[in-house]
Amino acid sequence: MMARHAHPGRVVWIGLRPARRAPYLTCDTAFLDLDGLAGDHARAGKRAVTLIQAEHLPVMTALAGSEVTADMLRRNIGVAGINLAGLRKDVVRIGDAIVQIEGPCPPCSRMEEIIGPGGYNAVRGHGGWYASVVKPGDVRLQDPVTRAEPE
Repeated sequence: MMARHAHPGRVVWIGLRPARRAPYLTCDTAFLDLDGLAGDHARAGKRAVTLIQAEHLPVMTALAGSEVTADMLRRNIGVAGINLAGLRKDVVRIGDAIVQIEGPCPPCSRMEEIIGPGGYNAVRGHGGWYASVVKPGDVRLQDPVTRAEPE
């Protein structure tokens, strides 16, 4: 049961942050390398890429009282249609790339600065997931997101 999902998800947003605290650049395609998305100010290793569940954005918006977007959360890839929490510790194919979902992204104090008062608590439990890259590849808008078998 844990490995079964109703249908594939899809990539609905891709964002790159070229430098720390720089505004995000939204793009239609990006190359996901072992160190993260090419052109992004990312961490290598377990936090090479960050994912956000698109379905959680309206929840955070309702809790914050103002619109919350993926770039405000400083995430790289927005995913819709598949439960990322259900993929924790799984190997996942995103477009041509394969990632390992490592753990949840807890909010930081910057959420109060970016979203406003209560932003930290609005994000708690909805802040997305960080992942390591198992196999580099291109990621494009509307690419499928599916559970994959380790290679």
